[in-house]
Amino acid sequence: MRGKHLAKYREIGRKVAFYRKLRNLTQESLSEQIDKSRSYISKIEAENSEMEFSLDILFDIADALKVDVAAFFNPIDVEIRGRYLKNK
Repeated sequence: MRGKHLAKYREIGRKVAFYRKLRNLTQESLSEQIDKSRSYISKIEAENSEMEFSLDILFDIADALKVDVAAFFNPIDVEIRGRYLKNK
């Protein structure tokens, strides 16, 4: 069953990168906030990633980025982007 949802993980990884950059955070600073290595974040965000990760990790990333976790499951769109951002 490994890899069955690989495209979905990759899309979430692209959104992690998008919101991380929107918050002007480096992979290093995000990794410190969620207590993971920079290479772990890099693997999640990589375009050709085969990385699977838990919902707990995704919740931690969302909290660190101050983004509603739903943002990772919906299209990035200028009109809706602001709905998912939480106050700094």
